[in-house]
This record gives sequence, C-alpha cells and structure tokens, in this order.
Amino acid sequence: MSLRIYNTLTGKKEDFRPLREGKVGMYVCGVTVYDYCHVGHARAAAVFDTIYRYLKHRGYDVAYVRNFTDIDDKIINRAREENIAWDALAEKYIQAFYEDMGRLNIASPTIEPKATEYIQEMIAMITSLIGQGKAYALSGDVYYSVKTFKDYGQLSGKKIDDLLSGARVEVDERKRDPLDFALWKSSKPGEPSWDSPWGSGRPGWHIECSAMSQKLLGECFDIHGGGKDLVFPHHENEIAQSCGATGVAPVKYWVHNGFVNINKEKMSKSLGNFFTIRDILEKFHPETLRLFLLSSHYRSPIDFSDQNLEEAEKVLTRYYEFFADANKSMAEKNKNSDPAHPLIKNFEEAMDDDFNTAVALAHMNSELKHGNFALKNIKRPAKPDSEGIDPGRGETWKDIVENCVTTLRMTGEVLGLFLTDPQTFLDAQQRKKIEELKLDTKLIDTLIAERNTARASKDWSKADDKKRVLTSLGVILEDTPEGTLWKVK
Repeated sequence: MSLRIYNTLTGKKEDFRPLREGKVGMYVCGVTVYDYCHVGHARAAAVFDTIYRYLKHRGYDVAYVRNFTDIDDKIINRAREENIAWDALAEKYIQAFYEDMGRLNIASPTIEPKATEYIQEMIAMITSLIGQGKAYALSGDVYYSVKTFKDYGQLSGKKIDDLLSGARVEVDERKRDPLDFALWKSSKPGEPSWDSPWGSGRPGWHIECSAMSQKLLGECFDIHGGGKDLVFPHHENEIAQSCGATGVAPVKYWVHNGFVNINKEKMSKSLGNFFTIRDILEKFHPETLRLFLLSSHYRSPIDFSDQNLEEAEKVLTRYYEFFADANKSMAEKNKNSDPAHPLIKNFEEAMDDDFNTAVALAHMNSELKHGNFALKNIKRPAKPDSEGIDPGRGETWKDIVENCVTTLRMTGEVLGLFLTDPQTFLDAQQRKKIEELKLDTKLIDTLIAERNTARASKDWSKADDKKRVLTSLGVILEDTPEGTLWKVK
C-alpha cells in the first residue's frame, strides 16, 4: 500500500508523490512567541512531528521547516505589560517552547527560522506583488488586492462574495476592498521597525510564511501543515500572495490537524479555556499527553479532560510494565525488528492511510497483549503455535517476547513514545501515586517487616492481618528471593 494523504485543497485522500523522488519538503506554521504553549499547540507539534518521523521511517529525506513568528502585535503588547524589550520577550518564550517540546519528545526540525531573520525576503516578495499590480501601498502600509487572484477561497471553500460579511478581515477604510489584507504595516512611534521602500514598518503576518517557505524550500514544495484554524485566512492568503508573486501553486499537499476541545468548544487563548503544556505536565508524564494526542486521527477533534489523560496514562503504564518485566526475563536485548513481523505490516498500513495513529496504536495494543501472554508462558515447553499464535511472531515464547519488545519500541519511536527507561518511568508513577494517596511509606515498611517477622515465626494469622491492612491501603506485595517488594495498585 502506498502512502495516502488527505489534501485539504482537494478535499480527498491522494497518493503521496513528492515533487522530487525520495525527498520531501515540509513547512509547518509555528507559534507566535508571546506566551507559554497550550495543549492545542502541543497537538499540532505532536502531529507534525509524527508525520516527520514516519516519512523518515519510510526512507524519505525530509527537509522540515517550522517557523517562529517573533514580531507581532501580541508580542509588542505583552512586552509592554512585562516591561521588557519585545525581542527579549520573544526569546524568553522561544526558550520556553523548546523546553516544553523537548519534554514531549518533539524532534528538532531541519531548520527553525524566525520571521525577523527574513525581512528582506518579505520586502522583495511585496515589491514583486506591487510591480505586478497585485498589491498597493497606502501611506506606508501595503495591501494585497484579493480580487486580482481569481482562485481566492480555493483552500477554505469560501466565496469572495460570501466573505464580505462576517469575515475575519482587517478594518481599514482606506483599502480598495474590505477583503484586502496587509503585507506591510507602518510602525507607530516606539514600535520595532525595519526600513522599506514604503517607509519604516514591519511585515504582516501572512507574508512571513510565504517568504520563508519560498526561500528555504523553493517556489513549490510538498507539504504545508498547521492547525485547522489556519485554513482561513492565513493559509488562504499564503496561497494568494505566493501564487501572485511566482505564478505557480506553492504547495502540493495541504495538511491540517483538528482542534482540541473542552466542553465541545475549541481550546484557545482567545476563549480563555486553555491549559498550558506546563499545567498538564505538573500532573501527568509527558508521554501520557503525547499518547493522548495521538490516540485520535489527527484530522478529528479530540476532547481534552483529566479522565481521558488518566486513561492514556494507564495504557502507557501497561507498556512500561511489559518492558520492565521483559527486561527481567530476557538475556537478549536490542534485537533488530523484523520487517515481516505482523505488527510492522499492520502499523505501516495504518500510517500509510493518512497517518492514522489511532489505528496504529490499536495494533500496538493488540501486540502488547501477545507480548504479555508470551511473558506469562515463557517457561512453558509448549510451542506458541499450539496456542493459536501467529508463527510470524516467533517460534518460542521467548522469541515472541523479544520480537514484541523490539517491534513495539520501533513503532513507538515513530510515534515519539517509550523513550524513557522503563524502571525510571514506573518508579516515577509509584511516587506520584504515593503522593496522591498521601501514603506513609515508613508505616508501609513497618507493616511489611511485621508481616515478614510473623511469616518467619509461622504466625500466618498475624501475617494475613498485616497483608489485609496493606491491601486496604492499595499496596500490592511481591515476595522475591531478594525480599518483599511493594507497589501501589
């Protein structure tokens, strides 16, 4: 099966055929750096990071560009509020972005341009548009003339006549048409500015991505991504100004992720119903958030709640428990995954179908069950095929466990999961549960010691009493040759 991608521009899935064989150019709209990132930003980052990882897994040489918008009205206003320079504020939140994304296992793109590094490229593109009669200057501002682009609305499905009322357009009575949008803005006193043929000013939002993507990936590249909220007007305007400047369509496949919802409303800063990534990671392991975000197809909306995150953490814990138990049972580790293994085939089929991580994870969950079943039977002489196990998973129970570990780790790496040491993860989960339940660990150790003393003296009734108390506290015991181990249920 060949890779198929849903193209927002055509409204259907299409076979993926890059413009240059074996190479992929991908541009994803990044964040405006004036605040900490919220969970909606985390979803976009996780989705396109997974797409990036999978394309590389499939053997493509990927040039992945994700930008920072580091000049904007929001940045200027927040800098005034915090009484610091606008560029210092932008750098502060760029570093915060790196910290948050690092914790979520977001791989570094090939290049991460800042808008302010490409001002001259933006000025050159605007100059070209004015020269072709597709943009016009007004007292230091420059606007794109939407009606000069006959295909305006092709991405969003909107019609120009319908956009004249209720559209998200900039209000300026000087414009020739209400739909025309700013390419260059004259700066007010005290605002950051750059010299241009039209006077001192700064770029509009939309021109940034057109100029940077053209400079770094060429006039036409393979994939342009972003959140669904960017389809209109941002990406619609990108198409108009890029086509206007070059005469060619800038992007072959437009890819957009769905919203994160709270109470069926899109999570956003403007609505005030958002949680920062930092808020969430105070309560949940970073891979829990990532697993939750990938548990639905990227184009579908996803409902955010503590309950859904708790379910994701339970699933993640089951994987790490398997990896930890397998480590104790196997001498051989780090085998290469078998490309013919059933999980690899099923995983790739799911991901080839428009990066369907939800189905891919379902196959991984099924494989985890096989692995746990094999782990329980690892010392049995019976052959796995006598239990109806697919012979492609291994000839012995030990083979199945080893193959399960390697294939789950390989597929997990594509999804940015299972990158923590298993025992480190499980120890952290135990500490979290102990804190949540406010358990007295000294009391638990004392009860275990008293139980063991009673067992040693064959006072089984007292030993059972101590165990019942421990069980009521949510403590599970495991008696081993090295002593009694305990964990929270």
